[in-house]
Amino acid sequence: MLTSLLGILRPYPSPLFSRRGIDLDFPLLAGCLTLLGLGLVMITSASSEVAAVQSGNPLYHMIRHLVYIVIGIGAAGLMMIIPLATWQRMGWMLLVAAFGLLVLVLVPGIGREVNGSMRWIGFGLFNVQPSELAKVFVVIFLAGYLVRRQEEVRESWMGFFKPFIVLLPMAGLLLMEPDFGATVVMMGAAAAMLFLGGVGLFRFSLMVALAVGAVFVLVQAQPYRMARLVTFTDPWADQFGSGYQLTQALIAFGRGEWLGVGLGNSIQKQFYLPEAHTDFVFAVLAEELGLVGALATVGLFVFVSVRALYIGLWAEKAKQFFAAYVAYGLAFLWIGQFLINIGVNVGLLPTKGLTLPFLSYGGSSLVICCACLGLLLRIEWERRTVLGSEDVDFVESDFAEDKRAEEIAHGR
Repeated sequence: MLTSLLGILRPYPSPLFSRRGIDLDFPLLAGCLTLLGLGLVMITSASSEVAAVQSGNPLYHMIRHLVYIVIGIGAAGLMMIIPLATWQRMGWMLLVAAFGLLVLVLVPGIGREVNGSMRWIGFGLFNVQPSELAKVFVVIFLAGYLVRRQEEVRESWMGFFKPFIVLLPMAGLLLMEPDFGATVVMMGAAAAMLFLGGVGLFRFSLMVALAVGAVFVLVQAQPYRMARLVTFTDPWADQFGSGYQLTQALIAFGRGEWLGVGLGNSIQKQFYLPEAHTDFVFAVLAEELGLVGALATVGLFVFVSVRALYIGLWAEKAKQFFAAYVAYGLAFLWIGQFLINIGVNVGLLPTKGLTLPFLSYGGSSLVICCACLGLLLRIEWERRTVLGSEDVDFVESDFAEDKRAEEIAHGR
C-alpha cells in the first residue's frame, strides 16, 4: 500500500520527490528535529514519576509523546507534498472550519473540560485542541487577504480594519473557552503580518495601543486574571497558595545552577511542580541541564525562529508574497508561544497554559508544530524552484521529467 501511495505521489513535484531527491532546508529541519529529540528526552524524565503513580507505567507519557511525534512527522510530510497554491485557494474554507471547530468545542457533550477550560474535543484515545488549528488557519487566510488586498491594506483604513471583522469574533470564541494565551499569540501573529504587509506606522501604533487597552480590560474583567497578575509579581507572598506553581519553578531554576543536577535527577518533578511535563517542562530542563542547557535550548529556538523569518524574507524577494506572509505568520506563532512559555517559567509573565513548541507534552500542539515545519519546508523549496516565481517562464523541457513519470505509470 505504501509503495502504491509513493507511486501516485512521485510524479508531483515536492521537496520529497524532486530531481535532486529529498531537497529540504536542512538547517531548519535539523534544528527542529533536535528540539523534538530533546523534548522526548525531557518528557521521559519529567513525567516518569507522575506516570508511574497514575498509570503504573513510568514510560506512559513518553510512549504517547513518541506516537505524537510519529503523527507529527507524517503531518509534516503531507504538508510538504501539498502545493502552496492549494492552501491559497482554500483560505476562506479553512477560516470557516476554524470557526466551526471553535464553536463545537463550546458545545456541552462535544467539548471536553479540563481544569475548568473547554479547549479540547475528544476522539477516543486522543484529544484535539481546535485553537491550535485555528491559529494556523488564520495565518493562511490572512496571508491570502494581504496578497489580494495589498494596496488597500497599505493605503486605506478600511483595508486595515477588515481583517479584524474576522479576528475579533474568533478571539471572542477563544476567550469563551477560556484560552487567553492562544488569543494573545493569534492576535500578535496577525498584527505582525499586517505590519510586514505594509500597514503604516501610525495605524500600526494605533492598533498596538488598542490591543494594550483590550488586554487591560480583559484582565480587569475576570478576578482570576487579576489574581495571576498580582501573584506573579511577588509569588513568595503566597508561596503555598496562588504562587505555588511559580515558586516551585523558580526553585527548579535555582537548583540547576550552571550545569544542572543531571538528567533524570530533578527533585521538583516529584510532585512538587505541577504540570512538570507540559507547561513547565523548561523548568525541569533547567534543573537537570543547568543554565548552560537552558541557554542552549533558547539558542535553538532563536535559530529555528530566525530561520523561519528568513524563509519568509527570501520568498518575498522572489515575489512569492503569499508564501512570504505564511512564513512570517508561522514564525511569529512559534515566537509568541516560545516567549510566553519561557516568560511564565522564569516568572516574567503571569501563569498561562501555553505549551513550548516541539518540547512540551501535548498531541495537538506537537502535531501542529510539525505541520508548520512541513509548510515552511515547502515554502523554502518552492522559492528555490520555478514554482510560484513571477520571474520564471516555463518551457517544455521543464516538464520532461513529469512526462517520463506519466509514461512509466502507464507502462509505456
